[in-house]
Amino acid sequence: MQIAKHKAVSINYTLTNDAGTVVDTSEGREPLAFIQGIGNIIPGLEKALDGKAAGDQLNVIIAPEDGYGLRNDSLVQTVKREVFGEDMELEVGMCFRTSGGNGPEVISITQIEGDQVTVDGNHPLAGEALTFDVEVVEVRDASEEEIGHGHVHGPGGHEH
Repeated sequence: MQIAKHKAVSINYTLTNDAGTVVDTSEGREPLAFIQGIGNIIPGLEKALDGKAAGDQLNVIIAPEDGYGLRNDSLVQTVKREVFGEDMELEVGMCFRTSGGNGPEVISITQIEGDQVTVDGNHPLAGEALTFDVEVVEVRDASEEEIGHGHVHGPGGHEH
């Protein structure tokens, strides 16, 4: 069976960034399970996997535009420390979920100078080419329930 829209897919993968650093991997964990064609994974990887079958292996480089997007400097801003509340201890690298114009967003603290805190709303991998080493483990029809819920159920997927 080939990977196509609404197929439940399980993959083993290793993701490296431009510098060759391993950013994420399924090694030592269950394979990543997702439904093809509904935006569960980045567009470039979804496109590269289309038509592949269980047992296929591929190495693919995803351009930033097909991954987490280009960096957007307008998503970096400096705010007053008091925005976070007086009792919260802040550190560079901390992440927060906030409401934005397009729904929930994650921002990270990139710099703290006195009462000024620089936050960045870009995804940490925005602007980077990403290299995926992938092995397709399983391809099957997604159930109507999985499609309705928008995710795979069971091993490597979501448990209800």
